Amino acid sequence: MRIGLFGGTFDPPHAAHLAASLLALKRLQLDRIWWLVTPGNPLKDTRHLQPLDRRIAAARKLANHRRIDVSGLEAVIQTRYTYDTLSYLVRRCPGVRFVWVMGADNLRSFYRWQNWRGIANLMPMAVIDRMGSSLYATGGRASLALGRFRLPEHTATALALRKPPAWVYLHGLKSPLSSTALRAQRTPPRRG
Repeated sequence: MRIGLFGGTFDPPHAAHLAASLLALKRLQLDRIWWLVTPGNPLKDTRHLQPLDRRIAAARKLANHRRIDVSGLEAVIQTRYTYDTLSYLVRRCPGVRFVWVMGADNLRSFYRWQNWRGIANLMPMAVIDRMGSSLYATGGRASLALGRFRLPEHTATALALRKPPAWVYLHGLKSPLSSTALRAQRTPPRRG
């Protein structure tokens, strides 16, 4: 079984999340993709996030695909960091070939993630192109540090079978949608 893991706040979930998932399913030849809706990103301001149950319900409504599963696993197992969540899944599902899936915007700041090198050593990674991100994402600190483990895009179908660290950059998705921007539109201005 090949499963892509796609984490985020999904606040709100939007069409680019679905498009990235469908792209990953096809190009990586995954059996499933799991959306891991986090209670909150430690690197972001979470004061205005919608409640987790609402975000999960909205993500399920949007995904509505037989091969996409939406989960609030991090809240259940009480993990805060991606590495801890992924380690848990690797331990609990020894026969599964997991791939960490993230947007190119996250690759640029990946070096700031708790134990980012551990994540890269835990499972192969697929980075999905985003509008505006392709110009700078591969020049970031983590991308440069992991550069020798980057695989050619035409080998993406075998990524799940590769021993980590291994990663591929998938081109083709250029959506301008951003949960951060959508959240900013709904958040009332602060009074000062």
